[in-house]
Amino acid sequence: MHPFNAIRPPRLALVLSVAGLVPFVTGALGLWVIPEGWRDRVMDELLAYAAVILAFMGAIHWGLAMRAEETSDKAPIQLGLSVIPPLLGWLGLSLPIALALPVFFLAFLLLYVADRWAVSHGLAPVWYPALRKPISLVVVSSLLVAWLALLQGF
Repeated sequence: MHPFNAIRPPRLALVLSVAGLVPFVTGALGLWVIPEGWRDRVMDELLAYAAVILAFMGAIHWGLAMRAEETSDKAPIQLGLSVIPPLLGWLGLSLPIALALPVFFLAFLLLYVADRWAVSHGLAPVWYPALRKPISLVVVSSLLVAWLALLQGF
């Protein structure tokens, strides 16, 4: 079976994706347990990492679109959409934290929708949602935990 049509994600992709969750989870939980003087710094680092990951995820879609450019009429759409995640990350970093968190939250939700769209149009591997769904749930949950910390006046 060609790896593009495999149902399960490659083991290395899974391991690296889980490792990439560490800053999200530790940052979000850290807001609740670290001394108050460090919380602004932790929030800034969490949002900076979220912006980096949005740029990374946009680049994945860019690469998939380039790979499919000659075989799919949907590739140009995906190529155009691939710049939205990093732009949302940049926007989020320019906003006050109370507005940035919802932007990041929605950006990661929309990115998952884009991931599913890419798979349904044959632009991303069949296994991609099996990787992205649990990863997206952890990222979105972490951002929600961070948002709740902010609303509690961290």
